[in-house]
Amino acid sequence: MLNKNQHILLVDDEQDILDILSFNLEKSGYSVSTALNAEIALKVIKEKKIDLAVLDLMLPEIDGIELCQLIKENPNNKQLKIVFLSARGEDFTQVAALQAGADDYMVKPISPRLFLAKIETFFRKNEMEDSVNSFQKEENLLEIDRYRYKIRLNNADYFLPKKEFELLALLASKPEKVFSRENILSSVWGNETHIGDRTIDVHIRKLRQKIGDSYIRTVKGIGYSFKY
Repeated sequence: MLNKNQHILLVDDEQDILDILSFNLEKSGYSVSTALNAEIALKVIKEKKIDLAVLDLMLPEIDGIELCQLIKENPNNKQLKIVFLSARGEDFTQVAALQAGADDYMVKPISPRLFLAKIETFFRKNEMEDSVNSFQKEENLLEIDRYRYKIRLNNADYFLPKKEFELLALLASKPEKVFSRENILSSVWGNETHIGDRTIDVHIRKLRQKIGDSYIRTVKGIGYSFKY
């Protein structure tokens, strides 16, 4: 299920558009801030944690392209995504926006229903992309997809049993950190009191059979770590 704790910034010089879009976004569970120009937008981004900025192209003084560039130039905004919503639908305009750092482009007029659907699709796509961790080890590429409970090793997909996957994902979440047996039992098996140390060893052995010996290191007397 899509997480709707995201904070969206709408930037447009028409108050009516801001009112309509913010109403529908808030009704769907999103937090929303608005700005009528680039100066206000930059101030909001500095003061609040914004997940997505929806920019109009035709803004007064500083246009949407320049605003996009200013946002992307600031390393503090590395995780902030940008989508354009503009009446300008020409190919060269969309290309210019994407080259400036935008992540997507929508064309006005757009119905509130379609706008919401596109926003949800955008967030869903990014959640899926963010859920994948990649580890390159010599010629081997291991990808751990926490969204799909799947791993990909050298272009081949594998669906692991739930506990095996959760154990691997836990170790890979902090490469080189040594997870004690107690940490592993608590994180992966929780309150399943019948589980013992031997169960961890069996799952580690099965993982090594599937992904090789090079990724998981045994730390005698303590636990295991992910080698990277």
